[in-house]
Amino acid sequence: MPVYRRADITMQRGEGVYLFDDTGKRYLDFAAGIAVNALGHSHPRLVEALQRQAGELWHCSNLFSNAGLKEFSEKLTSLSFADAIFCCSSGAEAVESSIKFIRRYHHVKETNRHTIIVAQGGFHGRTLGALSAGSNPRVQESYHPLLEGFETVAFDDITALEATVNNDTAAIMLEPVQGEGGVRPHSKKYLQRARELADEHGALLFFDEVQCGTGRLGTLFAYEYYGVTPDVVTIGKGIGSGFPVAACLVTREISDTMTPGCHGSTYGSNPLAMAVGTVVLEELTHNNVLSHSQRMGTMLKTKMQKLAQEFPDKLVEARGVGLMLGLETKISAYELNEKLSAAGLLLAPAGDSVLRVVPPLIITEVHIDEAIEIFRQNLQD
Repeated sequence: MPVYRRADITMQRGEGVYLFDDTGKRYLDFAAGIAVNALGHSHPRLVEALQRQAGELWHCSNLFSNAGLKEFSEKLTSLSFADAIFCCSSGAEAVESSIKFIRRYHHVKETNRHTIIVAQGGFHGRTLGALSAGSNPRVQESYHPLLEGFETVAFDDITALEATVNNDTAAIMLEPVQGEGGVRPHSKKYLQRARELADEHGALLFFDEVQCGTGRLGTLFAYEYYGVTPDVVTIGKGIGSGFPVAACLVTREISDTMTPGCHGSTYGSNPLAMAVGTVVLEELTHNNVLSHSQRMGTMLKTKMQKLAQEFPDKLVEARGVGLMLGLETKISAYELNEKLSAAGLLLAPAGDSVLRVVPPLIITEVHIDEAIEIFRQNLQD
């Protein structure tokens, strides 16, 4: 179905930070599947883990446990605030599940709360519940009636948030760094105040880290970068580095309100996904990938800011955190993206005037300089 704005390029294979099309042309992949391929393409440990698991067990029902689920869940909870996780297949499914968990929690606690506060510019996925939590009329307008129970406040506006939170608030739901909304980081002060307000009013704090989590900000979780501990976190994209796996992380208080049959996922906890997710966590936490990505993010952002100063008639600014960066343009981001793709640099537009720069976390200074040079050559045109 014609639901994607596909380029006229057929990708054949990937290696490290590069993709190759069916003609053999090489592309520097600074889109990484839209912040997905955290460890690049065809990472040898991921390939080995997937091949090994495929020879043992592809799938079994969640009527049973499997060793991979135990290893993945224990590793993920030991590295995070969470006491329990729910595994699923995509970020949107993780968000949809978390919305249900929030409602279930307040139902069991008999608080009669259902309103979830969200931020202007937020994007949480394309399922009906996740879409309802967003605020982009262009992607919402043909799917009404949307799910009720969401209230939108201005982005990063503490006064607006304080005026909106009340005793009917079930949760505050935020992307620490908005992705589709234009790579806009919330301030630390704002997220800290959101935590305080949730505590004061008996609400939950929910961070959607599907795009900005799993090492993207230079910390394993985005909430660690901000120094704010939420009650619910969703992760996806980078946690599988290209394999479909996602998860909801929750506190014991929330997980204790869930009972057998109140939620589920056919492919959640799939042994193949668990094998891949476990290796991704090991790579991110044991091989200095996080500290390396912090350094590369600082370097890349600095060089992008210099580009913006060099071409003030075409670029506005570079912004973002770690290796989740955005370049705001004065010219069409889509047209510039097409030119850059033809020149061998892949990026991901975020609206009409922002290019997302979300490369694999394993890039080096050589790759950064290669990308900047392609930028410069095409901006001079």
